[in-house]
Amino acid sequence: MSSTQAAQARHTGEATSTIRLHVQGMHCGGCAGRVGRALESISSVISARVESGTGVAEVDVSGSVPPRAEFESAVAGAGYSLVDPGRSTAEAVPEALREPRVERESEPGGAAGTLDLSIGGMTCASCVATVEKALGGVSGVKSASVNLADRSARVELARPVSAEALAEAVKKAGYEAKPRDGSEDEASRLAEEWRISRREWMLFVMAAALTVPLVAQMLFPLVGVDGHFPPALQFALAAPVQAFVGWRFYKAAWPAMKRLRGNMDTLVALGTTAAFGLSVYNTVLAGSAMFVWDGASGMYYEASAAILTLVLLGRIMEHRATQRAGAAVRALAKLRPDTARVERDGHPVEVALSQVREGDIVVVRPGERLPVDGTVISGESQADESLVTGESLPVDKAPGDAVVGGAINGDGLLRLQATAVGEKSTLSRIIELVRAAQASKPPVQRLVDRISGVFVPAVVLFALATSLAWLAVGAPVEIAILNAVAVLVIACPCALGLATPTAIMVGTGMAARRGVLIKDAVALERSRDVTTVVFDKTGTLTEGKPEVRNLTVFDEDEATVLRLAASVQQGSGHPLAAAVVARAEAAGAVLATPLDFRNVSGHGVLATVEGRRMVLGNRRMMEAQGVPLDAGEETSRRYADEGWSVVWVAEIGDEPKLLAAIGLGDALKPGAKAAVERLRAMGVTSVLLTGDNERAAQAVARQVGIDRVIAEVLPEDKEAEVRRLRKEGAVVAMVGDGINDAPALAAADVGMAMGGGTDVAMKSAGVALMRGDPGLVPEAIYLSRRTYSKIMQNLFWAFIYNTAALPLAALGLLSPMVAGAAMALSSVSVATNSLLLQWRSKRETKLAKEVSAP
Repeated sequence: MSSTQAAQARHTGEATSTIRLHVQGMHCGGCAGRVGRALESISSVISARVESGTGVAEVDVSGSVPPRAEFESAVAGAGYSLVDPGRSTAEAVPEALREPRVERESEPGGAAGTLDLSIGGMTCASCVATVEKALGGVSGVKSASVNLADRSARVELARPVSAEALAEAVKKAGYEAKPRDGSEDEASRLAEEWRISRREWMLFVMAAALTVPLVAQMLFPLVGVDGHFPPALQFALAAPVQAFVGWRFYKAAWPAMKRLRGNMDTLVALGTTAAFGLSVYNTVLAGSAMFVWDGASGMYYEASAAILTLVLLGRIMEHRATQRAGAAVRALAKLRPDTARVERDGHPVEVALSQVREGDIVVVRPGERLPVDGTVISGESQADESLVTGESLPVDKAPGDAVVGGAINGDGLLRLQATAVGEKSTLSRIIELVRAAQASKPPVQRLVDRISGVFVPAVVLFALATSLAWLAVGAPVEIAILNAVAVLVIACPCALGLATPTAIMVGTGMAARRGVLIKDAVALERSRDVTTVVFDKTGTLTEGKPEVRNLTVFDEDEATVLRLAASVQQGSGHPLAAAVVARAEAAGAVLATPLDFRNVSGHGVLATVEGRRMVLGNRRMMEAQGVPLDAGEETSRRYADEGWSVVWVAEIGDEPKLLAAIGLGDALKPGAKAAVERLRAMGVTSVLLTGDNERAAQAVARQVGIDRVIAEVLPEDKEAEVRRLRKEGAVVAMVGDGINDAPALAAADVGMAMGGGTDVAMKSAGVALMRGDPGLVPEAIYLSRRTYSKIMQNLFWAFIYNTAALPLAALGLLSPMVAGAAMALSSVSVATNSLLLQWRSKRETKLAKEVSAP
């Protein structure tokens, strides 16, 4: 689209201009992509380059510039807003370099943003739809996403809304809500869970003890006993189950029924009440015979009691399964120690973790967990960061090194200066990102939610039609009611509600423990479709720590050229420049201060040193300055064949002259080749995208096994190359460092930011890789495919179960007891199937490693 319009604009001679807009609300590459597409939908816009990290959009416009209101409307349609860059100091700072915008869960409702709630009383997908509708009806709420698996809601606010207002809306819908406090004590939470679990099991044991005799009488004919218990005894056994176990279903069903809505509790309450009520009616008709063995027929107490007991058991098992699905987040939360040892007046004092502040000196003894992110001041040790970054081997730590809170200290005593505490810490941000991903929904789940919204009313009507149909063909009233009960009980909207969130919770949790942060369900869904992975070279496939491998001098002596070159490079922050400076300092050179320094992005630098005007850079830089390169062509080819980058050194003046060619090499990361081989085994094409020269790029590509190379691309042109690949029909994942590659990350279908878990890496793309291991790229795609496959399996079985079971129940081929057991089993099976992700992934990951092993 962009290139075509640009060509038309040039052809017609229309003037083009570039305007700069500041967008609020973006968090990742996916956000930037949506904003870019919204801006490009404006007729006069040629192209839009949006960077989520800085919140800046650069828009190329053909002809007259549209009014600002048109841009505001387009951006608002994508769910974001334009802001005045000068309206506040905070917004003048790039978002990626600021504290992450995570709502403080302990201070809910304060400002527009995100608010998390814990929801009580939900049992099925229909409940999810009801709560989302209730929250969405509150003024100021932009959207609400409810997760049945962990009973939570994430509410996006367009303006400040109090938590009390949201809780009241949920209460009116028949459920409970309270702010989700991320700082709650883990021990208290576990104690509360144990108390609830113990109560549920005791209730089940009571119900089972009363139900077993009722069900057992069905076996009397097999042991030669005729008849059944007296109707009064059956009533005495069934009534407590109906009252104590059934009460929870009545309590949850009544608010929904008052609003002419339904949920799973409605179906269970209607079905068991019908069976129990019919039995009571027949008992009363029996008169004094109710006290006689086999004194009356038409007793269905065992059906109502068995249904309630089995559904209760299913709820208990389902809760255990969903708790296991969210185990990864809880495991991360447990990494926070409760206390820290902080130096006060030169002496270590143990204080609560919440009292530690940035800048405090923290002492960590051998074997203890690091309480905060920090920088080592003194001491040497190793840190086990496996549960934070997925790095399996301990990492050496010495003064000046950064450490991550939650890691385990090795055998040394460390003194740290705290750099990030509380919600600013890496661990807190990882937990927040995983929770956000688990709260999000893929597009397929939105369809399921819409179906669930009408599912219960449809089932009730189907049950009514079933009873009328049986009566119409002359069946007894009891048979018509029992078949209607079976229809009500066999329907299971809870299986539909658990199908997606349980799989996402397990998949994203596993990914986080392996160092892959999938930021939302959309990124998860897009990752599984990836056909092409585009790798940046420096820092992605290579270590990002180039060294001077060779220096060939064409004029003057080596020491002089190295001193001049390093003096110029002092003004640059590029890794190649740092390598040249390091080489000169190691040789003992005394460097001069560069004057009139100028950086030409993607080309090189110029500066005056010792009275001489110097230029260092690539071939394009030399050609632009008129420097002849004939003397260094052979050297350049030799360096490129080694896979080295070439930096030319020249002096310009009356007659530019070439002084030297510096060959700089960057070691490949150990897992680069294996990652490319694993991607190939998965059917994914790898592409190397780099600003390096063609020969050097081809040399690196040969070493790792990449067939397609796009070389000599300027940083600002990488985005266009990614868009070109997408236009060719590829589903593209771009892998970069999350800062320099931000436009390309935003332009890709999936951006994967490779870093050490910094705020920049987390905010740059839909997928953040917590450590610089290329092997995490195929791992992310693999986990996305497996997770999405589980979602599809769960939805298939949930839909097939309801599609097949409802007709069988309507035809009288399923008794209410069997229907109750099957309904309870369906939700448990969906949750258990999601948990199988863990076993499958271990087995298949082992196979993947064998494929890529040398």
